Amino acid sequence: MAKLLEGKPIALKIQEEIRQKVHALGFTPVLSSIMVGDNLSAETYVESQKKIAGNLGIDYQFHKLKAGTSEDELSAFIEKLNSDKSVNGIIILMPLPAQLDCKKIIRNISPDKDVEGIHPFNIGKLLLGRTRIIPCTAGAVMELLDSTGIDLYEKEAVVVGWSEVVGKPIAMLLLEKIATVNICHKIGSRDAGNLEKHVRRAEVLVTAAGKAGLIKGEWIKEGAIVVDVGINCLKDKIVGDVEFEKAQKSAGYITPVPGGVGPLTVAILMRNLVEAAKLQH
Repeated sequence: MAKLLEGKPIALKIQEEIRQKVHALGFTPVLSSIMVGDNLSAETYVESQKKIAGNLGIDYQFHKLKAGTSEDELSAFIEKLNSDKSVNGIIILMPLPAQLDCKKIIRNISPDKDVEGIHPFNIGKLLLGRTRIIPCTAGAVMELLDSTGIDLYEKEAVVVGWSEVVGKPIAMLLLEKIATVNICHKIGSRDAGNLEKHVRRAEVLVTAAGKAGLIKGEWIKEGAIVVDVGINCLKDKIVGDVEFEKAQKSAGYITPVPGGVGPLTVAILMRNLVEAAKLQH
C-alpha cells in the first residue's frame, strides 16, 4: 500500500521558512492580485492567498476589474503596478474573459514581478536552469518528490500533459535532477495506444491532464512515485487523473486529490514573492 504524499505538512514547513525570510527583509513585501470579472473558483483561491499572506507578514492587495475590461485597459493597469516600486509581485487570476488574450497579458507583467514564473523570460531561465522563480504548480510537484527522499537520478519519469505552465516546466525540473523524462499528450498518446505503455514504465509519474480516470490503476509500476496534479469534478466529488484506489495498491508513494499538490501551490507563490522582493532590492 502506497504512502500518502500530503501537501499540507510540507506547506506549513515552507511557510515557517518564508516567515523568517520576510522578517529578515526589513520591509513588508507586497503581492498584487488581479481578477477580471466574477470567478467563483478564483475567489476561493483569493481567500486562501489573503489568509496565508497575512499569516506570513505579506501585504496582499486584491484588485477586481470589471468583466468588460479591454486588453488595453488591463495592460495599462498592469503597467501601473510594474512601475510601482512598492509592489513586489503581480498575479493574474485565471481564467480571463474571452476578450482577453491570456498569453499577451502575461507578457505585460514585468519578469521581475512575475511571481508565478510563467513570463517567457522566466520560462527561458528555467530552461537554462538559472531561475529562482519556479512556476507554482511545478514547484509544488518537486517539493512533493523531494519529500520522499528518493534520488531521481536516471529514474524513468513520465509527465502526462504538456501545458506551458505545468507539464513542460515539470519536465524541465525533472531533467535538472538527471531523470530520463518522457512527456505524453493526453489525447495523442492515448489515441496512438502508447499512453499505457509509457505509464507502465514510469518510476516517477506526474499527471496534469485534467481528465478523470485517464490513468488506470493497474498501469502503475510497483513502487512508483505518483503525483496527480489533475483536478476534476466527478459526481459532486473532486478526483484526479489517476484511479486512486487501484493505483494505491501498487505505488510506493501517491498524492491524494484533493490534499496533495493543491495546499503547496500558495506556499510556493509566497516563496516566489520573497525571492522576487530580494532580487528587486
